[in-house]
Amino acid sequence: MKIGTTELLVILAIVVLIFGPTQLPKLSRMFGKSIKNFRDSVSESDEHADDADASDK
Repeated sequence: MKIGTTELLVILAIVVLIFGPTQLPKLSRMFGKSIKNFRDSVSESDEHADDADASDK
């Protein structure tokens, strides 16, 4: 199932109605930081898994 342009616009409109236009920059900044932290933790756990695999050999 793909999300189209119409669905994204409806979601954006709902977010603006709920949080207001003044809160959108804060929300997007928090969302970006959350994604960055998630990616960092995933890559960190991948590095630990690679190190463990290398030490087993």
